[in-house]
Amino acid sequence: MKKIHTPLTQDQIKTLKAGDAVLLSGTIYTARDQAHKRLLERRDQDRLFKGQIIYYCGPTKTPKGKVIGACGPTTSCRMDNFTPALLKAGLVGMIGKGSRSAEVRAAIEKHKAVYFLTFAGCGALLSKYIKKASAAAYKDLGPEAIYKLEVKDFPLIVGIDSRGRGVYR
Repeated sequence: MKKIHTPLTQDQIKTLKAGDAVLLSGTIYTARDQAHKRLLERRDQDRLFKGQIIYYCGPTKTPKGKVIGACGPTTSCRMDNFTPALLKAGLVGMIGKGSRSAEVRAAIEKHKAVYFLTFAGCGALLSKYIKKASAAAYKDLGPEAIYKLEVKDFPLIVGIDSRGRGVYR
């Protein structure tokens, strides 16, 4: 299992291969459909996500005494229309579940990014790897707001590597 830390460098990204098991530590950001739409409408993507990783997730309400509520992955293909523009703006990684379109796969390869998979149906378990959480943008969107997360050993699988190779082929 590879241990990697954010911010991801191109050297780190190049070493990742489709199917690799990874433990990620550092900063990631959540963003779902409505946040993606707003990012592109307001042209905020450069400011917020250059060199960053987006986790397709909408956390549930935070229980008393916890850092965050359950936070499992959202189906990634719902963000496919937005992804090429975010990669062009400097996004280096995404975390979600499920396959991606041919257009997104090509954009990942073109921009030398990476798409990670994490475990569906395990939102409560995945919340245990989150050490800090705070709203970063678009608080009015509730669970679809963008949250800044500090993670430690967050479990991932490389779904599509920077050469465009994926686990779904």
